[in-house]
Formats: sequence, C-alpha cells, structure tokens
Amino acid sequence: MSKQIRQKWRPPLALVIGGTLAVILCLPVIGIGYLRLAGGILGWLETAQLFGLVAAIATLILGFLLWRLVLRPVYALTAHADALKNGRDDTPLPDHFGTPEFSALGRAMQDMATTLQDREAGLRAYTDHVTHELKSPLTSLIGAAELLEGDVDAEDRAQLATTIKQSSQKMDELLKALRRLAAAREPVGRGPVQVAEVVAALSGNIEIELAGDSEVPIDRESLHAVLTHLVQNAAAHGAGKVMITCEERSLRVSDDGPGIAPGNRERIFDPYFTTRREAGGTGMGLAIVRTMLRTVGGDVELVPCQKGAAFRLRFPE
Repeated sequence: MSKQIRQKWRPPLALVIGGTLAVILCLPVIGIGYLRLAGGILGWLETAQLFGLVAAIATLILGFLLWRLVLRPVYALTAHADALKNGRDDTPLPDHFGTPEFSALGRAMQDMATTLQDREAGLRAYTDHVTHELKSPLTSLIGAAELLEGDVDAEDRAQLATTIKQSSQKMDELLKALRRLAAAREPVGRGPVQVAEVVAALSGNIEIELAGDSEVPIDRESLHAVLTHLVQNAAAHGAGKVMITCEERSLRVSDDGPGIAPGNRERIFDPYFTTRREAGGTGMGLAIVRTMLRTVGGDVELVPCQKGAAFRLRFPE
C-alpha cells in the first residue's frame, strides 16, 4: 500500500458537473437563437440534421468526460475496496484519478487500508506470540498444580510455589506488553511540540544529549513515550549515552552501545522480538514506537552508524 497517487491536474468535480449542466442548458438556447436569427438560411430538415449532429457530438464529448473523470474512478475505487474486503491485493489503486475529490478519496482509502493491514499484522503477530510464549509458563503452572495435589514435602512445596509465582509474573508481563501495544494504537495527538521541552523531561540512568531543536507534529505525551522507549532500549543494551539530533522533519536517536547484530536488523521492529528474554525483555518497545509514529503519518527506521545503534524518526510535512 506504499504506492503514491500522482498529483496531476484535473478539473474539480463541481466544474465537471457545472459544465455538463451548462452545456445541456445552452444547447437549446443556441438552437432557438439560431432559428430566430438565421432560420431562413437552411431548411427545416437541414437545420434539424445540423442540430442533431451538434447534439450528438456534444453528447459524445460529455459522455467521454464523465466516464473518464467520474465513472472510471468510481469503478476503480469499487474494485479496490472489493479486493481488500476479500483479502486480495491484485487490484491496486490507479496512479491518478479524474478529479481532486476522487484523488483525495483514493488517498484516504489507501491510508485506511494501510492502517487496517498494520493492525491485522499486529494481531497476527500477537496470536503467534501467544501460542509460543504463553505455552511455557502455562505448562509450568499446570505441572506445579498437579504436583501440589499429591503428597509433597515442605521444600518441594516451596519450589513449586516459586515456579507458580514466576510463571504468573511472566504471563502478567506478556499481558501488560499487549496492553501497551493496544494503547499505542489509540489516536495520537498531532501536536506540535518542541523537542527540547520533551527531552528535558526524560529521565533514566543514562546520559541524554540534544543537538539542536525543532518542532515536530506530535503531542508531548506521545513524543515523550517514543523517546522513552528508545532511551530505555539503549540503556538495557549497555549504552551509556544517547544523542538526539534534530534534522529536517526528523529526529536521529543514536547511542554508544554495542549496536545491533546484522542478523537481527530486519526483525527488530517485529512485536515480541527480543534478544533479552532471559532478562525480562518483551520485545515491544520498538514495535510501539513504530505504531505510534505511523498513527500520525510518520515512521521509524534503523540507519547505519559507526558505533552503537541509530534510529531516524520521520514525521509528515
């Protein structure tokens, strides 16, 4: 759904409808005026044939314009909507539409489809994760409960209680991560907000340095959440300093940590992917960052750097 609709001049829909009505109104008026002023030049048959030809030509021209500027875009949007409803992607949107109104409608449909596909991908990822991650603590809980039903001594009972507690905590962490992801999909305010104001409110056991300042189209709480996830992620992976650089319509967030292994770079934005599972990592931080930015029309990407990891937060114009 990343295909862009080309900006190409077309008459607005109001002009198309108004022009059609004007032609329908003017043709009879022109015919009456001709008959009054020059009705004796041609006979009645020749006059009827002339105006019949003019009417036929005008009808063909208007029919072609209405088909190209109105009917064809409607058919294209309908086919695209039907394909999306049936889960197919074999009917893409055309490059451009007949009028600015239909172009705006096409872009809105494209954005809506992208949002729905992102949500479907997140739900599918969560379903896969549930079947994998919750299986282990749930098995431990069932096994501990079955053992507790039998005769066990005090030492074994304490170990089983510890197993139950740890498994319950693990399941609770996974459910909290799901709630954070769901909250990230809620509408995000458009702002704007000054980056310096948000960076000043960041906290943590890591040095944070800001280079420059700019205004970004996102609300204060959302930008604070995005930067907090990135800062905490850097600190969890051993970084001692985070540099936030203001660029044109973007922010570059880099750290001096060990960086990201080449084999993991394609997966770091996938929900629940983490290399710190033993340390309690849930793999939701970067997924939440991407979800929140895409809500306002932005995105996040991993960019090359000499040391550590660097991310570019892109915002719409």
